[in-house]
Amino acid sequence: MSASMAADRQQAKVLTCSDGVIHGTRDDKSGAALAAHLVVAGFDVVEQRVTADGTDNVAAALTELTDGFAGLVVSTGGTGFAPRDQTPEGTRAVIEREAPGLAEAMRLCNPLGRLSRGVAGIRGNAIIVNTPGSTKGCVEQLDAILDVLPHALRLLHDTDNSH
Repeated sequence: MSASMAADRQQAKVLTCSDGVIHGTRDDKSGAALAAHLVVAGFDVVEQRVTADGTDNVAAALTELTDGFAGLVVSTGGTGFAPRDQTPEGTRAVIEREAPGLAEAMRLCNPLGRLSRGVAGIRGNAIIVNTPGSTKGCVEQLDAILDVLPHALRLLHDTDNSH
């Protein structure tokens, strides 16, 4: 890959929100699937991290991941109805502006998407999107918005002068 092609690639980070992965009782299949999918889509995945479920844990991890970062942060897990599924609450605690169109499009990709409480928004120069913890669901929901994310990031970074 040439230096100019590498410079054109946008950066992404993946956050897995799961008590089971933290405690070693589950493998992080969804985080790995998201990272692989992002690379195929042309993103450089510069970090993968795991945090326990819960509002405060998710908010702290997202804050660390987005501080000084200009790119995409995709979370997986914690968007359902279980009591510890608090990823949307942790995300709302740190985002400065919501991006409801992204979250709405993600929910429309599959009938089970209607059970996702995931949100999307902006913190600093980063876009954060929540996806479900299932391997299939997280990739499907990311696919629902992947085509517009590069443009959204260029707009956020004020580098898209095409309109």
